[in-house]
Amino acid sequence: MAIATMDLTVLDTPEPQRLAEFYCALLGWTVTDRSDDWVTIRPSADSPTGLAFQLAPDLVPPTWPDPAVPQQVHLDLTVPDIDAAEPQILELGARPTGVQGSGGGFRAYLDPSGHPFCLCRG
Repeated sequence: MAIATMDLTVLDTPEPQRLAEFYCALLGWTVTDRSDDWVTIRPSADSPTGLAFQLAPDLVPPTWPDPAVPQQVHLDLTVPDIDAAEPQILELGARPTGVQGSGGGFRAYLDPSGHPFCLCRG
């Protein structure tokens, strides 16, 4: 029996609204809650899970793959075609890291606040 259920993954950012807009465009989700220092997005208003973005004006983004500041957390996002998805996410503000899995199973990027995430072949 589960003790808890998953609600949100929360990412610190100096720009909660901008990062929420990035992930809304990337995932097709919508904003379900917003304040000056917090934005929540979900696939639908009644979805049990989502992402939230919390104001952190002094965020030191990861420098991964350089280990000076570790990645701390990252998201794996499945896409049908990494080559087709890449230009779309770059247009949204993602930055490539140059890290990719052997056989092309994934590619790693940084979101506009510097958090790593991977596009994974579905």
